[in-house]
Amino acid sequence: MNKIASKNAPNLRAISAEVTFQVIEQGQSLSALLLKRTSSKLDDRDRALVQEICFGIMRRLPELNFYLQTLMSKVLTGKNRVLHYLLLVGIYQILYTRIKPHAAVSETVDAVNSLKKSNLKGLVNGVLREFLRQQVPLKEQFSQQSEALQSLHPSWLVNRLKQAYPESRLAIMNANNQKPPMWIRVNQNYALTTEYQRLLAEQNIQSEIDKNVLSALRIVTPVNVNRLVGFDNGSVTVQDLSAQYAAYLLAPQNGEQILDLCAAPGGKTTHILEIAPKADLLAVDIDPERVKRIRENLTRLNLHAEVKVGDGLTPEAWCSGRQFDRILLDAPCSATGVIRRHPDIKWLRKDSDIPQLVSLQQAILNNIWGYLKQGGTLVYATCSILPDENQQQITQFLQTHTDAEQQGESKQFLPSAESGDGFFYAVLKKR
Repeated sequence: MNKIASKNAPNLRAISAEVTFQVIEQGQSLSALLLKRTSSKLDDRDRALVQEICFGIMRRLPELNFYLQTLMSKVLTGKNRVLHYLLLVGIYQILYTRIKPHAAVSETVDAVNSLKKSNLKGLVNGVLREFLRQQVPLKEQFSQQSEALQSLHPSWLVNRLKQAYPESRLAIMNANNQKPPMWIRVNQNYALTTEYQRLLAEQNIQSEIDKNVLSALRIVTPVNVNRLVGFDNGSVTVQDLSAQYAAYLLAPQNGEQILDLCAAPGGKTTHILEIAPKADLLAVDIDPERVKRIRENLTRLNLHAEVKVGDGLTPEAWCSGRQFDRILLDAPCSATGVIRRHPDIKWLRKDSDIPQLVSLQQAILNNIWGYLKQGGTLVYATCSILPDENQQQITQFLQTHTDAEQQGESKQFLPSAESGDGFFYAVLKKR
């Protein structure tokens, strides 16, 4: 996994330190930063190492900070603050990668030059070597800390999970701290899932079929999408198991007017069209950059939909009075169900965000309801596991809309090791 860089090559540890610094100290998105910093400058192997380090630090941040705080009498601040994150990079490599400890230390110390802090090489070298000497007792000390600290979650989220899931909170947090499974959706117009599984087996890619979702396959050992048979021509799409429920619950039919609201990056959009390719579908999202992703996904799968940039709070600006047979509202949410895929959520999201998101969801749901035909179906979806955004939201909506009734029970999926992410679904019918 370790790779000695040439003098002119970007320093991978310096990149990792800068990215994690920008996430934690400046509130930037990990995925967006990694795309910007690694997409064109690094080869696949280097990119994988930077991603491994950055994602790993986000998953285990309280533990890594605990070790540093124990080892250092003074906190690095100001212009030297980035070196705090470089030290996290070094400790993470020692503990959680196959890089040999001496190589992890030397490569991390070399990164000090790239960060233009060469006068502090001695400090970085000394702290990392001290960690090597003390890591066993330090790990023992960490194992004796509070549940909240050992959970590797912020205290506000620990408290909310305790309240909502007193019996399963530890399992949820443990799942959040793991690497996510790789799920794919097999385009049933291309091949049956069992047939595609055989094609993968011929490529020595082992997979498992989900017993409940027709199109879902779990890749036992995740692979690059380029290894998936027919990926470029739309035979498969990478999509989590829980996310694949959305289109099935919506039950789209050919010839219907369908709205996919908050649709980016288009995974659910394309699934709807795989099921009902002759539906008249409008996909809308507020983010122009993410709307590009919808178009890219439609092109790859050779599917057709009208795509617009639009705000769910003001449907009158882009709906033109149109009425829909079915609406999928994938509401903006806390994303607490997909932490294992986006571990920076733990540190970017705040407790005060939740009531604001609840208000936003409520406003969008209220505003779009008027664009659903009588007898039409609306699927409300989030990738949250917090009741405020989910069942409580639906209960409140039903109390204030006499023309709405719920079809069946809501579905609240929780993240688990070999299953899907945390998702919520409720199917509403307009009387």
